[in-house]
Amino acid sequence: MVRMSNNRVVALSVICFVAVSMLQGQDRPPDTVLQLSRVTSFSFLPNGIDLRSGEARMQVIALRPDVIRIRASRSEEFAEDASWAVLRDSKRSRVAVQPTGTANAVGFKTDMLRVSIDRQTFGLKISDPDGNVLQQDARPIEFYGTSFRVCKRMPIDEHYFGLGDKTGPLDRREQAFTLWNTDAYSFQESTDPIYKSIPYFMAFRAGRALGVFMDNTWRSNFDFGKEQPDNYCFGAVNGPVDYYVFYGPTPKQVVETYAWLTGTVPLPPKWVLGYQQSRYSYTPQSRVIEIADRLRADHIPADVIYLDIDFQEKNRPFTIDKDRFPDLPGMISQLAAKNFHVVAITDLHIAEFPGHGYVPFDSGTEGDHFVRNHDGSVYSGAVWPGASVFPDFTRTPTREWWGNLYKDFSKMGIAGFWNDMNEPSVFNTPTGTMPEDVVHRIEEPGFARRTAPHAEVHNIYGMENSRGTFDGLKRINPGLRPFVLTRATFAGGQRYAATWTGDNGSTWNHLRLTTPMIENLGLSGFALAGADVGGFAGTPQENLLTKWFEIGAFQPIDRDHTEKWTGDKEPWVGGAEPEAIRRRFVEERYRLMPYLYTLAEEASRTGLPIERPLFLEFPNAASDGHPIDVDLRATGEFMVGPDILVAAPPYADKLDSYGVEFPSAEWYDYWTGERVPAPVPTDPEPNAPAGPENLIPLTAWIHPQLSTLPVFVRAGAIVPIAPLVQSTDEIPDGPLILRVYAGRDCAGHLYLDDGKTYAYQDGVSLRMDFSCEVTPDALRLTLGNHQGSYRAWWREIQVEVYGWIPHQRTAQLDNSMIDLGSDAGSHHLTLTIPDKETGSLLELR
Repeated sequence: MVRMSNNRVVALSVICFVAVSMLQGQDRPPDTVLQLSRVTSFSFLPNGIDLRSGEARMQVIALRPDVIRIRASRSEEFAEDASWAVLRDSKRSRVAVQPTGTANAVGFKTDMLRVSIDRQTFGLKISDPDGNVLQQDARPIEFYGTSFRVCKRMPIDEHYFGLGDKTGPLDRREQAFTLWNTDAYSFQESTDPIYKSIPYFMAFRAGRALGVFMDNTWRSNFDFGKEQPDNYCFGAVNGPVDYYVFYGPTPKQVVETYAWLTGTVPLPPKWVLGYQQSRYSYTPQSRVIEIADRLRADHIPADVIYLDIDFQEKNRPFTIDKDRFPDLPGMISQLAAKNFHVVAITDLHIAEFPGHGYVPFDSGTEGDHFVRNHDGSVYSGAVWPGASVFPDFTRTPTREWWGNLYKDFSKMGIAGFWNDMNEPSVFNTPTGTMPEDVVHRIEEPGFARRTAPHAEVHNIYGMENSRGTFDGLKRINPGLRPFVLTRATFAGGQRYAATWTGDNGSTWNHLRLTTPMIENLGLSGFALAGADVGGFAGTPQENLLTKWFEIGAFQPIDRDHTEKWTGDKEPWVGGAEPEAIRRRFVEERYRLMPYLYTLAEEASRTGLPIERPLFLEFPNAASDGHPIDVDLRATGEFMVGPDILVAAPPYADKLDSYGVEFPSAEWYDYWTGERVPAPVPTDPEPNAPAGPENLIPLTAWIHPQLSTLPVFVRAGAIVPIAPLVQSTDEIPDGPLILRVYAGRDCAGHLYLDDGKTYAYQDGVSLRMDFSCEVTPDALRLTLGNHQGSYRAWWREIQVEVYGWIPHQRTAQLDNSMIDLGSDAGSHHLTLTIPDKETGSLLELR
């Protein structure tokens, strides 16, 4: 019989009790529920308002004109004001407000928001200055024992995005989720919970976006109208009522504000954006070299090879199996000479192996770094090495000890590290993880020193594991950017690690799940994310592997990975014909590297993701205000940055033609440079409902083919392209290519640095801005000056102009006429010019 904790019983009882009350027609919860039901007193604060409902208390303050924080307590005292997720400076931010009040409500206003609390019901309402209601309580905050629930009204046309990589459609509406980090091997579309807990979502309605972040680490739940179709609710089994509401009004502004609260991804080493080859496991040492040599011999660009747990002795972290890998440092050196970077797995469970000189266990025991049971003994659970103990990552000294364990591997030249199994996964417990009453000892700046049950720490455990790894690598090699890949994490975990969607399956359905999972991860802070190409669990069909290679080439992290006892999944599997297709898409990724790296740098500053839903760039695409990503025919589509649209089919295993919805009126085919033609208008049937042709600016009809993937470019984009290389360490040979797609708002950007160190923080980088203006008789392309001291690898720029053909066939660079040449096809013209570091103006007529 599975024993449930008191908190879980309470939470289950609450859900059942509320549902029964609704069925009985009751309009308020039972009397045993503590509800903030009436304002009994209040006081204005310089930055907000403090209110009481009997002994219960709520405080609403403004951190910025667009950011509101709400805290509530069933007593006069709030919980400790500490956070694992929110940045300290952001949490301390304050802005003065103007108090407001009537006979019915009290509140305040900022330049961007209006906050009102009903005196009789304690209902909170947030509006914009024009009176548009952005969020409104469906009923006041409710406490049930240690748990709580917050419910908001859910307009019929509002949509919800975020919560990390939860499965299912991109839109969370009419779905419910539990946040409890879980090892979910071969998860399905309805599997919940899974690996990550990111209690943040974006509400989007009629072109306006609002962010909501609940800062609570306990097991929590989010219900977007599944239980109550007119309300969405969120809450937790314990911990503080502490949530933030922030207004865009654009979706991009919401994403950037969430990054202001919880941090951005660090700028990764450039090689992270290259193609990555992995499996569980490449052994022995000769097999790893064989894979690397085959990639180079077949001219398949690649940057990374992974080592899974079998490189270790009996699966013990930070060891080496000397029989399988007799010279690991030599192997790493060989691979480095071929421009390969090695990423090695280091699971957090430390083998319980006393008396044998196993340094991680001995030093961890000496430093008292392991999680304890209630009786003070060290907790032990079974994982890959057998009996294992677990570092207490809520202690700063433990994270420092953990980070120092990487010294030997870093000295060998291992370039990155993979923190897996860190939900944490435990094999010999009914729940698949640590018991909830295992004891952690919090020793963290900004927190009071105290013990905490695992139930409170569980959802941040993987994040603090990756934090210890990231910080340790920075200490060991201060000048190099670390790369850490984590499976489990929490809000703010993007500051320390990239992530992937976990142990997906080798099925067409899992390929379909990949796009919304990565999009929602991007909206939730994790700009660097991917999904195992081909699927981890099982052997994919040959065509499935090919199609996955095509789509994966345009995703932030492109890693081919599979489990033990499955068929091979390398690019050459199936013979020369499928290999040629897969190679072509990997090559295209490397040609796009200047664009991708520029997006990665943008993400490190702003939090904007690399892979984006269409509505993030085009919130007003549909004439009725809905985000077009929720349309069935658009569910396979995604943006790569602001300019490139990948239009994978909604169901890639279907042979039928499918429609593509474009979020604006002018697009180009990425592969041919042709403009996408507007569909021929037809007379609608009488009384026919409005379809995409009525609501969406542009649509097209695609017949799927195995060897192709429809990709399009926004009119007005200027996309930087590089000559093909076999790794990001290789210097491109030839000019920088600028593809100019004529259209309105014509602009592009480029960022470059050494791709490895932190020298860019001292200005050793290169930025260039490009813009173009199209008139009836001319096209003027402005090439911005080189900003920063980093030297470009090119000396010339090859300009390719699409969608505009000169009439006079003349070209002027600054004040000099130049030869336009004869390379002008029906869709584009090409000319090569010197790159002047001070900038240039190219005029075509």
